[in-house]
Amino acid sequence: MASSNPAPAEAYAAARSRAARPRLAEFAGSLPFELDGFQHTACSALEDGHGVLVCAPTGAGKTVVGEFAVHLALAQGLKCFYTTPIKALSNQKYADLVQRHGADAVGLLTGDTVINGDAQVVVMTTEVLRNMIYAGSRQLEHLGFVVMDEVHYLADRFRGAVWEEVILQLPEHVALVSLSATVSNAEEFGDWLVTVRGDTTVVVDEHRPVPLWQHMMVGNRLLDLFAGEDAAGELKVDPDLVRYTRDLDRQSAVWDRGRGRGPRGGGNGRSSSRFRPPSRTTVIDRLDRNALLPAITFVFSRAGCDAAVGQCVRSGLRLTTEVEAEEIRRTVERRTVDLPQADLAVLGYWEWLEALERGIAAHHAGMLPAFKETVEELFVRGLVRAVFATETLALGINMPARTVVLERLVKFNGESHADLTPGEYTQLTGRAGRRGIDVEGHAVVIWQPGVDPVQVAGLASTRTYPLRSSFRPGYNMAVNLVKRLGTEAARELLEKSFGQFQADRSVVGLARRIERNNEALAGYAESMHCHLGDFAEYAALRRRVGEREKALSRQGVADSREAAAESLRALRPGDVIAVPGGRRAGLAVVLDPGLAPGADPRPLVLSEDRWAGRLSSADFPTPVEPLGRMRLPKRVDHRTPSVRRDLASSLRNTGIVAPAAPRRRSRGGATDDPELATLRRTLRAHPCHGCDDREAHARWADRYARLERETEQLRQKVRATTHSLARALDRIRAILAERGYLDGDEVTAHGERLARLWGESDLLTAECLRHGVWDGLGAAELAAVVSSLVYESRRDNGPMPQVPSGPVSDALGRTVRTWAELEGDERRHRVDRTREPDLGFAWPMYRWARGESLSVVLTAAEQNGAELSAGDFVRWCRQVLDLLDQIAGVMGRSDGVGRAAAQAVAAVRRGVVAVGAV
Repeated sequence: MASSNPAPAEAYAAARSRAARPRLAEFAGSLPFELDGFQHTACSALEDGHGVLVCAPTGAGKTVVGEFAVHLALAQGLKCFYTTPIKALSNQKYADLVQRHGADAVGLLTGDTVINGDAQVVVMTTEVLRNMIYAGSRQLEHLGFVVMDEVHYLADRFRGAVWEEVILQLPEHVALVSLSATVSNAEEFGDWLVTVRGDTTVVVDEHRPVPLWQHMMVGNRLLDLFAGEDAAGELKVDPDLVRYTRDLDRQSAVWDRGRGRGPRGGGNGRSSSRFRPPSRTTVIDRLDRNALLPAITFVFSRAGCDAAVGQCVRSGLRLTTEVEAEEIRRTVERRTVDLPQADLAVLGYWEWLEALERGIAAHHAGMLPAFKETVEELFVRGLVRAVFATETLALGINMPARTVVLERLVKFNGESHADLTPGEYTQLTGRAGRRGIDVEGHAVVIWQPGVDPVQVAGLASTRTYPLRSSFRPGYNMAVNLVKRLGTEAARELLEKSFGQFQADRSVVGLARRIERNNEALAGYAESMHCHLGDFAEYAALRRRVGEREKALSRQGVADSREAAAESLRALRPGDVIAVPGGRRAGLAVVLDPGLAPGADPRPLVLSEDRWAGRLSSADFPTPVEPLGRMRLPKRVDHRTPSVRRDLASSLRNTGIVAPAAPRRRSRGGATDDPELATLRRTLRAHPCHGCDDREAHARWADRYARLERETEQLRQKVRATTHSLARALDRIRAILAERGYLDGDEVTAHGERLARLWGESDLLTAECLRHGVWDGLGAAELAAVVSSLVYESRRDNGPMPQVPSGPVSDALGRTVRTWAELEGDERRHRVDRTREPDLGFAWPMYRWARGESLSVVLTAAEQNGAELSAGDFVRWCRQVLDLLDQIAGVMGRSDGVGRAAAQAVAAVRRGVVAVGAV
């Protein structure tokens, strides 16, 4: 039997490692598991004084490296800030660290929540750290480590800039620990971190600690997607699965062609052969029988998630024992004890609880935060075993499952329905397989007609998920950077951003193309060389002649068109004219001149062959002149065939004869143009005009000109890309200077206020405060008006929402007018435009702030066209609270608007809005 003791050499190396890195040895010894290779490498680099970037799959254990940074900070008497992208993740990490290090050592800052903010370890959202940096907070003193969990969020087009602001402006001595999902350009991101943060160790691990098996569920059959590997070591799609699904596809197509025949949709029994995907109950039951629960089913629709839970409950599905159901009830009572009893019915509490007791739940952004957090706890504890979720669950929340089910491979991206990308598929299925619990994880795609297993295999085996910067300067960023650094240093800082880093790297490829084009241009120049003179000069003359001829031709056509339009304006009913060409050539009588103010004339005519329709100046290359007249009835209904027949007969009987078609006009303009005549003389006098190889040289000259134009376009692209962010900052500075927020390098008093306003509509908020747009409003009225700057309707094309009349309506009108003026300036300065205020939440917000009940507010909202779930209502209320808090802070209690904002905060933060704010 082999000994389990390590070899002497291995033992010696391990002892040296422990001696060299005592903190890591101490930390590793406190863990209930062995560190993986990538974890050990990253932690070693951290103790050696390097920053680290760790890229690894979901569930691989990246956060262990962040927790080691916390351990180092505590051991060295330094502070550690642990940042996350969302409050739910901050709450989760705070709870984890409190359990490990105690409540005295750990704090939490999430904008609306402050717990032990001066602790040695503080968990916070990334925006809170950004705000600290701009404010020069004393809490940054003795900061040794910053952990940026889910750092790949910097690709988020709405919030991603915050991550880069923090990375660029953290003090140099702070060690940065960046934790990211697997991205295909980790080396590029690492190179940038080295550039801006100094020595950074990049650790990439693509190995999943729990193997992932891919399946497709076709009807009631659960089939493997892959059948081993081919000779090249690539995964091979199961040929039996491909054959089976293609047969079903053909059968489905036959049914579709036969659908609609007969009263019940397809005689000959076709309706019975139609393929139907398995019901959600069938899927969960099959997974349960195969010991593949707990499972997360991604549905991509809030309503779909709720409907799925309802279907499972109505079917009688139960996944829990009575003992488990009792434990679920106790957990729910503990988690929801603060919910007002009067609101339980409108919150759907009893239906939610019934499903939970069966081990079934939904999870999406429309749920009450307290409900979502309860589901998360019960799922992690294994009490809830089937969750139907939207893709937001894949964004960082620690809810691993044994199996992930994808109902569809298409989701709505906010604008249209689009196929899942390989990166999205990887992120969603990455939830499958719980480390330390499951031997393997499972991903199941529900097959439907039209889904190709080969396409699914491509999603499952592709690992391209590049990280793309979304960094763009904004108003708040601009005033804070100028205030903190000055204009030039602010421009230099933007030049260091990951966005500019990636843009500059793209310039390298453009520069190579320009270089190759220049080499080709040199060859073309050699080929068009003429012994008689400068052929490039001669070719330029030829181009000028051609361009002048085209310009004169265009001018001639325009002049002819205008002359024809002028002649059409002079026509009167009864005039007989000749249509010179086309299908309608011949005589025609004018029935109606077709004159309209500000528009070209479009006379209605009737032709000899009884056609009636409108003509335009395009039908007449030369001005039209009446050939004669004929009498018309007082009322002519040209739509009646008999009327057209009689009028056409009368037209033919007038004796008027259409003249012969006019010959095409000579190029009189070109012949008479002195500039063209001079160019032609100069061309004929050029030495190269007499060259025997003139046309061969000219062909090379044409190629030279085309390639030169292409090369100039590339140069313009390089100029636009280089320093693009600094130029964007300059445009923002210009608009801020115009409006009195900046005075050169100085931030004005209005600018100081803007520097403390964070949000998508920061400058619009500052403008409304500056111009007294909200003066005189009460607390509920201000809350209603401010909601228009944060709320976004889920539908863009709904009816105009009703708003409270009086002061609220007036203030909203002034707010929209202020936005319109600002948007005009933004358009003129070519900067990203501020979103138009959305009035859809004003009524619900107003009624809630006045103290009305949740059921009344939600019912009124639905009647007003705003379909709000309780979760949506709470989420929007908290965003309004955030902005009201900011307004109260910048205006102060001595100001009327500041007082109203503070009172509004107190009025809004009640009931379900106040529950579970931590």
